[in-house]
Amino acid sequence: MKTEYLEITASAEGRKPSVRGMAYSGGKMRLFGWSKPVVVDMAGMAVPESVPLLANHENHTLGRVGLVAAKVVDGHLEISGEIVGTGELSEAIVAQGKAGADWQLSIGAEVEAAELVQEGKRTINGVEHDAPFYHVTKSTLREVSVVAVGADKATHMKVTASLKLKGNSIMEPEINGTGNGEQGTGKTVTAQKPTTEKPTPTGVEAAAAIETAVDVEAVAQAAVKAERERVGMVKSVCGGEFPEIEAKAIAEGWNREQVSEAVLAAYREKQPKTDVNITIKKENAMTAKHLEAALSLRAGIDGDTLVKSMGEETVEAAMKDMDMPLRVVLGECMRIEGMNVPRSFDNDAIKAAFSTVSLPGILSNVANKKLLQAYNAQPIIATRLCTTGDLTDFKENQRFRLTDVGDLQPVGADGEIKDSALTEEAAKNQLDTYAKKFCLTRKMIINDDLGAFLKVPTAMGNRAARLVDQLFFKRLMSNPTCVDGKPLFGRDHKNLLSGANSALSADSLKKAIQVFIDQTDADGQPISVEPSILLVPTALKHLAIELTRGATLMMSGGADNTIRPAINVLADENLAIVSSPYLGNRNYPNYSEASWYLFGKPGTVDTFEIGYLKGKRTPTVERGDLDFNVLGVWFRVYFDIGIREQDHRGMVKATGTAS
Repeated sequence: MKTEYLEITASAEGRKPSVRGMAYSGGKMRLFGWSKPVVVDMAGMAVPESVPLLANHENHTLGRVGLVAAKVVDGHLEISGEIVGTGELSEAIVAQGKAGADWQLSIGAEVEAAELVQEGKRTINGVEHDAPFYHVTKSTLREVSVVAVGADKATHMKVTASLKLKGNSIMEPEINGTGNGEQGTGKTVTAQKPTTEKPTPTGVEAAAAIETAVDVEAVAQAAVKAERERVGMVKSVCGGEFPEIEAKAIAEGWNREQVSEAVLAAYREKQPKTDVNITIKKENAMTAKHLEAALSLRAGIDGDTLVKSMGEETVEAAMKDMDMPLRVVLGECMRIEGMNVPRSFDNDAIKAAFSTVSLPGILSNVANKKLLQAYNAQPIIATRLCTTGDLTDFKENQRFRLTDVGDLQPVGADGEIKDSALTEEAAKNQLDTYAKKFCLTRKMIINDDLGAFLKVPTAMGNRAARLVDQLFFKRLMSNPTCVDGKPLFGRDHKNLLSGANSALSADSLKKAIQVFIDQTDADGQPISVEPSILLVPTALKHLAIELTRGATLMMSGGADNTIRPAINVLADENLAIVSSPYLGNRNYPNYSEASWYLFGKPGTVDTFEIGYLKGKRTPTVERGDLDFNVLGVWFRVYFDIGIREQDHRGMVKATGTAS
């Protein structure tokens, strides 16, 4: 298994120290509280573009010491980035690097799927592992931490610091395992650490090493020089923070290795012990999935729906805990990740719970389920009138469709079939992102007010559903200009009825149906599509129903005062009546309680398109970063969507007025 060193390169010119190393070797780890080793499958790990570098998994502003990029290479996880923090923890990491400290790295990951391998062998990350062990098959990297002792023994990490020297400095080069260094050149000084490092010679040893041919004065000068360098080394390693160690090292003639070990031991005494921040399913213990199911049931998510995504066994087990208070949920999340759970929840305990990987993930998943429940329950008119499309980015996308031109031709005596002529017709669509954020606060936790928290994603689910209609009707009623430079509804497209006879009635509806059917394609041939939807404002809903429903109309006539049935021909059109309050809403352009529309069946004709980003047809809830100024967890809701007209055919508008 590959072994790497964590390198920290500190610049003397004010630049941020850079960091590079291996965070996880891909092998077995012994984790606190777990009876069996753990192997995280790198093939199943989702790695974000940037990952916070923490000290000892401390999830607060001072605990964040840097930012790194992580990537999976040959079954192990490598990182590179910068130490950007300026606090005590950041300075300690860099200072110990100068002292030759042996650091290790630790990963913080959110586990989505894991299984216990009880027998045999299994090859993971290119290495064959003997059972028993936990195999984490699916996970997401959340953070990487610098720790004194990590859980992955195969990736022994060493922090080394390189200094950029100027002029004729004769400081001893630091060790970073990259090769022999240069002195007095103004370049970064590095040197290969030998297997057995010899101690830095004291003044007496240096003098003894000088050839006997050298005179006594030269020997004395060499000894003084060596001793000064040793004293300078001791002061540099101690950095003014350990005066007792510094005085003892100078008096007793310690070499670099002795000084480094003493300083490192002193640093470790000041730092708390930590464990790898990984959530893994433990036998006979409450899991993050169990907690999520319990909170989902408490939030009113249907049990049958949960069974489909979480499994019947998990949902049944969670039913007895669905009344679990929020404070207990926080405690269980701490217990899952090996933290001590306090008897009473004060501010520090709440902060600690928020810093876990499990809690934000559970809450965001529950909020997402609640939002989707509200979104799907809200009726959306636009989805009944428009087709859907998948867009790959936020640029304005050209939407092309092939149109056949020309009729079928008779086959000649030679059996040759004529080629069909195809033309491209273009339209456009463009996505935009719509978002809001909300927070689970300390007050909600203490009050056990899960309902107050979930009211927000519920409202946002309703808002997201209404957003689809808002975007559609705003575009429809503005009568936009199409790619051919002509208004969507107008005389050029032959799909507009106006004037006194355009008010909704049996005669005007018959006329609109005729105009709809008479529309032609690119080569002037009828599109042969029947209208299927009558879209009206709410003021015309019942009139539309009266006009299109009922098999007969009873009429009196004649001198004998008899009743004669008259056939309602509009009933045979089978028009679906759709009414919308947006058509008569004053906040929308060209609003009117008299205008109405005919639409063809979506999929038969392309009228409007609802575009989504890469097939994601619902809004998304994600947890955000912790805000130091807010004692709680932020969440954000966002929706990527765009709605544009595609083809003027398949639609007819009647203004309903004389204008």
